[in-house]
Order: sequence, then structure tokens, then C-alpha cells
Amino acid sequence: MALPYADDLASQVLRIDFSDDSAWEALRMAIDAADDTAATYIDDKCFADASIRTLVDEDAASEEDDKITYVFLADAVTMTDPTRPLLAVDLYDDPGRSFRVPVEWNPEISANLSIANMDFPDSADCTDGSDTFRGW
Repeated sequence: MALPYADDLASQVLRIDFSDDSAWEALRMAIDAADDTAATYIDDKCFADASIRTLVDEDAASEEDDKITYVFLADAVTMTDPTRPLLAVDLYDDPGRSFRVPVEWNPEISANLSIANMDFPDSADCTDGSDTFRGW
């Protein structure tokens, strides 16, 4: 199960929870409504219930040109919470570090990470007590 590499600047949203197709579609619509260039969606059941450790290990095993530095996960929390908070996962600076990103903040986090304007820790260090990013 290799992580797919995208050669565009859109962040990857990787679906790992397949319990509710309508929740997945609602998430995609919410992300696109916030910013239609913010995401490349990966909807492949080979990633069902993938753990952060598995994703970190897969990325570490990738060829250098195929590595990605972060990924947004659509997990069970994303699919059931009304704010649809994605789980941002660092695969580069501190592999495995994660924080929640409600859909409304996804375009800003995504844009800054994709152009390397900010590093993962810059956003992760601005989370609240629940490890959720709620703005600068």
C-alpha cells in the first residue's frame, strides 16, 4: 500500500474510514466549497483503517522523489463530527505528529504547507487543548 504521490500543489485527503459514503461526499463538498483547489482526494479501500504508523512507514519506504511531507486523513472522527475535522499528519518534520483541522481552516493550512510557506510544526504548535487548529 504505497502512498500516492501527487505532483500538483493540492494537499492530499486520504480516506481511511469507509463506513459512510454520504459523509465522505459531504466532506468533499465542504472542502470544495471552502476552496476548490485545496485537495486531491484519495478514495481507495486499501487504506481502510490505516494507522498513522503504517502511513509513516509507507512514506519512509518510498523512493525519495515519491515521498510526501504531510497528508490529511478522513477518519471516523472526520466522518461523524459536524465540523468534519480532518487529521493532519506530518510525514517529514516529526513523522506521526498530528492535529485536527476543521474544514473551514483546511484551505489555509493546505496552502501554507503545499508551498512551504510554513512548516507542519508552525500549524501544529497553534492548536488548542484538544489538538485542533482553530486559527492563528
